[in-house]
Amino acid sequence: MAEVTRLSIRHVTTYRYEAPVHYALQKLRLTPRSGHGQKVVEWTASVSGGAKQLSYDDPLMNQTDLIKVDSGATEVEITCEGIVEVEDRHGVIGQHSGYAPLWLYQESTSLTAAGNNVRQLAARVRQETEDLDDIARMHRLSAEIAEAVTYKIGKTDATTSAEMAIAAGHGVCQDHAHVMIAATRHLGYPARYISGYLLMDGQVSQDAGHAWCEVYLDTLGWVGFDVSNQICPDGRYVRVAVGRDYGDAAPIVGIRQGEGDEALTVSLQVQQ
Repeated sequence: MAEVTRLSIRHVTTYRYEAPVHYALQKLRLTPRSGHGQKVVEWTASVSGGAKQLSYDDPLMNQTDLIKVDSGATEVEITCEGIVEVEDRHGVIGQHSGYAPLWLYQESTSLTAAGNNVRQLAARVRQETEDLDDIARMHRLSAEIAEAVTYKIGKTDATTSAEMAIAAGHGVCQDHAHVMIAATRHLGYPARYISGYLLMDGQVSQDAGHAWCEVYLDTLGWVGFDVSNQICPDGRYVRVAVGRDYGDAAPIVGIRQGEGDEALTVSLQVQQ
């Protein structure tokens, strides 16, 4: 029987606006999924400075909340918290399901397009793993990416593509996921982006959520790979949103009308 980990999560996102907001909408993908070895025991989301207008599942089966910011607000705080139980399935999610066809995850996007950098990396791994099975090939690819793109925060952002990350030689978990997705799609495998949470060893408070990728293998179905930590996700990982890239699975995206800048702060706690 798979080992089950019970995780407590509290995620607070605060937007502060330089001038009162005239109009703003925010789309939240912050509710973890139940299924595939993961069970949401309890989960609540509350908003100050705005109000929830609508909740729905998007075409990729991500639970989505639409928030309208109060007119004249100078601060919005979104608090999500709850308890999730996760089985350690060694990264194996299983067969494909949902509204989106499998071929959708073979299509490249602006963030996962395979340019010369991705193609060269994929070709090198293909040659090195001719006699290996798919799982071994993916682990080798993950190791090659970690070596080519050193983990370093503050150097990339949401617009950094897989090609740009390889060229820069550094990035974060989001960049590692994009490079792995781009390379595996170039090798002929469907791949998708996962945003979620990770219980870190000896560290409760974090500055941001986590991201990794899943690759579809004929023998096992979807299997997760976390390039940043060089493992397949275990009972410490909570899956929240799925997408072709970060854009489809971003925790919060929005539009705003009004003058002035905005500042974002995130407080995240994940503990057993």
